[in-house]
Amino acid sequence: MSAQPVLQVRNLRAHIGTPRGVVRAVDGVSLDVDHAQAVGVVGESGSGKSVMARAIMGLMPPRSGRSGEVVFQGRDILSLSRKEKADVWGKQIAMVFQDPGRSLNPVVRVERQLTEGMRRLLGIGRSEARGRALDLLREVGVPDPERRLRNYPHELSGGMRQRVMIAIALACEPELLIADEPTTALDVTVQRQILDLLRRVQRERGMSLILISHDLAVVAGRTDRVAVMYAGRLAEVGATRQVFDAPRHRYTRALLEATPTLDHKRHTPLRLIPGSLPDPTRLPEGCRFAARCSYADDDCRDLGPQLASVGPDHHVACANPAEGPTTPEKLASGGDPVGR
Repeated sequence: MSAQPVLQVRNLRAHIGTPRGVVRAVDGVSLDVDHAQAVGVVGESGSGKSVMARAIMGLMPPRSGRSGEVVFQGRDILSLSRKEKADVWGKQIAMVFQDPGRSLNPVVRVERQLTEGMRRLLGIGRSEARGRALDLLREVGVPDPERRLRNYPHELSGGMRQRVMIAIALACEPELLIADEPTTALDVTVQRQILDLLRRVQRERGMSLILISHDLAVVAGRTDRVAVMYAGRLAEVGATRQVFDAPRHRYTRALLEATPTLDHKRHTPLRLIPGSLPDPTRLPEGCRFAARCSYADDDCRDLGPQLASVGPDHHVACANPAEGPTTPEKLASGGDPVGR
């Protein structure tokens, strides 16, 4: 690993204006991603994971605000001009979105969608771009790539469209790939294929990866570090194996105990996390998980603990952290995604 992280996110905030008030979707997140490292970001739907990714990429919706620092290879990309950002997006940082059916242009053939970025950003000709497109489709496991280049997106299966999206993201050989829920709406078998593909390509290319998911099993065996996010803030960050084997934050532990595994006994109910995420327009000042945590005390509700070290490369924002292992064995060892 390089001495300086490829990506340094510092006190990132992303607020979105709504008729009900300002949604503090991301509220002071700091995170590092090292060279050739895979970092998983997990949490319930609505915890701010996707907004964080879009804030990093500069893809925030109208009526939104963003502050903090996003330092990529020593440059704060939030302060760059539009022309300078155009040299970063796609060429150095790329993103795979949740729904390839909505991300791909339905009236444009796969070949054009694969090659136009290469021709514009890399300055190569049509013939060379087409050859690279064929190589990319082979790399991501698309059969009969010559024919697939002539297809429209609707002529491909969901899994095939996602492979094309990954090929487009890899086309300009970025140093950082952000995959935002890349297996949404895919069946379990295809999910595993796509996730294994991302991990293989990341390792072979020596590329950094941020893998966002609400499914803990997705990141368990496919990332080096994991960040657990709740209500716009990071609850726990550390080496994946360490966090899954001995989670310290009460929210992380509750997520693991509520996750079904292949060895879960039939007719035995899963543990549930009581309550729901707080209203993002009226977030509490203290720990945002306190209302759902049976271990919360007045300090949790009033102060809101900050991330603090509890071991080598292991940080937790919890005033009453858990002790000892409690992880289901199959999940901790990198189990496959389970049915939703």
